[in-house]
Amino acid sequence: MAYNLFIAYDLLKPGQNYDGVRDAIKGLGQWHQFQLSLFFVHSEHSPQEAFNIVHRAMDATDRLAIIDAVGGIVSDWDRPPIDAINAVWFAQ
Repeated sequence: MAYNLFIAYDLLKPGQNYDGVRDAIKGLGQWHQFQLSLFFVHSEHSPQEAFNIVHRAMDATDRLAIIDAVGGIVSDWDRPPIDAINAVWFAQ
């Protein structure tokens, strides 16, 4: 089963392993980075599995949220990457 996941995180001091956390997220499947610490990922991993994978790259004080998205709406902004977002959302 495939999942559309929103992944958000806060990396607190000490550590702040941004590269490791981003690599773990990108390894989950096709992805789009909305903001510095907000990703949208189409993944074969369940939300719990994805949480476990990403969490391993984090420090104990960091925060992580993984949300299984069934549907959603994104506000319009200057040249939104709609094609890129749709490519992730409808990935097979």
